[in-house]
Amino acid sequence: MKEQVKPANGKLGILIPGLGAVATTFIAGVEAVKKGIAQPIGSLTQMGNIRIGKRTENKNPKIKDFVPLADLNDIAFGGWDVYEDNVYVAASKAKVLDAELLNAIKPELEALIPMKAAFDKRFVKNLDGTHIKSFTTKADLAQQVIEDIRNFKAENNCERLVMVWCGSTEIFQEVTDVHQSLEAFEAGLTENHPDISPSMIYAYAALKEGVPYANGAPNLTVDTPALLELAALTETPIAGKDFKTGQTLMKTIVAPGLSARALGVRGWFSTNILGNRDGLVLDDPDNFKTKEVSKLSVLDEIFRPESNPELYADMYHKVRINYYPPHGDNKESWDNIDIFGWLGYPMQIKINFLCRDSILAAPIVLDLALFMDLSKRAGMTGIQEWLSFYLKSPQTAEGLRAEHDIFKQLIKLQNTLRHMMGEDLITHLGLDYYQELVDSIQ
Repeated sequence: MKEQVKPANGKLGILIPGLGAVATTFIAGVEAVKKGIAQPIGSLTQMGNIRIGKRTENKNPKIKDFVPLADLNDIAFGGWDVYEDNVYVAASKAKVLDAELLNAIKPELEALIPMKAAFDKRFVKNLDGTHIKSFTTKADLAQQVIEDIRNFKAENNCERLVMVWCGSTEIFQEVTDVHQSLEAFEAGLTENHPDISPSMIYAYAALKEGVPYANGAPNLTVDTPALLELAALTETPIAGKDFKTGQTLMKTIVAPGLSARALGVRGWFSTNILGNRDGLVLDDPDNFKTKEVSKLSVLDEIFRPESNPELYADMYHKVRINYYPPHGDNKESWDNIDIFGWLGYPMQIKINFLCRDSILAAPIVLDLALFMDLSKRAGMTGIQEWLSFYLKSPQTAEGLRAEHDIFKQLIKLQNTLRHMMGEDLITHLGLDYYQELVDSIQ
């Protein structure tokens, strides 16, 4: 497959719907790294290593040196937002990064002005968008976004584009008739169908232009038959959904350990406080339900209670998110886990994670953008399940259960990269080392 991977020539444009705390932290971070005043900690593409060949060969190059990724100096940023603040002002208001760092990259951030957003208040009831597009039909709105994409590519002299949704969580939706086929969806755009959300319009516009699309929120978007059909038609990679950052990141680390040791779980109570724009949006019950469904699926898929009823059939799992403005972007989560071990004796685990939501999400945006671009250049189309490592609710082919174990997800990601570059896959079986030892003794 190595011969099929096209080089990362020219500039890569990263388009972002939603220039809030996550997106501005990501953009500011990349600009700071480019100036040599910060390190891209948390980014697998920039700081992660990958083993090649046998353990005895000691070959562990950086991922960025192993696969042909876009260089950070060859990236152009663009995006849309419901407020007109440039990225410097938006980042200052988000209060994630300190003023000293932001001032060091102020000219670069001030130059980034959002395009008017495709917005529908019904889908994010707690936001009042003021920097939004006017339209007659949703087909007209989609065409405006397509024109934005084309203009950005031309004005920034980009060879390639990717789009990563960093906007708000929309209200909970299920697939309806308008999502069942591309024909029905496009008719729905013309008819202003109420079940077509802004995130779907952005995804539709991206896929029509052959731009890879990654969904960083739990919204129903590219996980619909209509947009899957469009991705196949335009041979475009898609990935989703919902950035795996704070509490769910911890669940996908801790739960696989409990499952691996066959320890039972009677209950897992999770609560969070968050004060940024995301917290405000999720303070509405309809928007919270979208997030709740995404977060609840993780433990069931890891523990598989139907296969392990003695250990997990009666597990009680509860998730709460509370809007608490004083904390801003500094999310705090608490988990109480009631477990049991040998002979059924009870134990407890308590986790208090004081995290920074956007600090954890920013490197995910970078990695998804670079890997989605790599997928496109490698001729990989449709669902990119190998990027599940970054996502709370991984999108898979119909009928295929998602893998939530972060360690298995990492193996899948690394083996996909090895496959791309024509290297042997690593299974971690390791029997050949010992057979070679036996043979040498004999």
